Amino acid sequence: MVQRSCSCNVNRRFVTGSLLFSGLSTFPAPATKAWARVTHATARADDERFMRLALAEAALGDFPFGAIIEQSGRVLAKGHNSGKTANDPTAHGEIMAIRDFVAEHPANELEGATIYTTGEPCPMCMAAIIWTGLSRVVFAASIEELSTLLGQIMIKSDAIAAAAPFAQVEITGGVLSREALALFPR
Repeated sequence: MVQRSCSCNVNRRFVTGSLLFSGLSTFPAPATKAWARVTHATARADDERFMRLALAEAALGDFPFGAIIEQSGRVLAKGHNSGKTANDPTAHGEIMAIRDFVAEHPANELEGATIYTTGEPCPMCMAAIIWTGLSRVVFAASIEELSTLLGQIMIKSDAIAAAAPFAQVEITGGVLSREALALFPR
């Protein structure tokens, strides 16, 4: 086994660790043993207004999931689930909103923005949210609520955020949850 040092630039945050090479597998050592700071917050004055925009976006999707990214009162990007249409299982609303933004702007300009999503982000989406530097997540329906309607990976967004030692994320849940759940056919 050969040990090598590596310095990786991740969203302008520098992480230094060692890489272990064993056959074809490469595993970076943890940057730190500290956990991320996850804050659970109550809804803010504008949260319902932006969530209504995410709900409108969800109505356009293959599955009723939509997201918008907002910063300083301005919508920067939007996306809805298009997994069936695009034949892409990663085409969740949050991912599509991020792709919408980065098609025209550098990804690091998302740092500090808020994403509004009609469903609590799945592990894939939450990881993408963390990697882009979005600092706040506001969701409507929780993973538990969504699991009564369709299959869900039962890992909450705050568990993913807490496992990212370089991130600081504020999470607000339950904003217009009933309206988001009503988009699903019964």
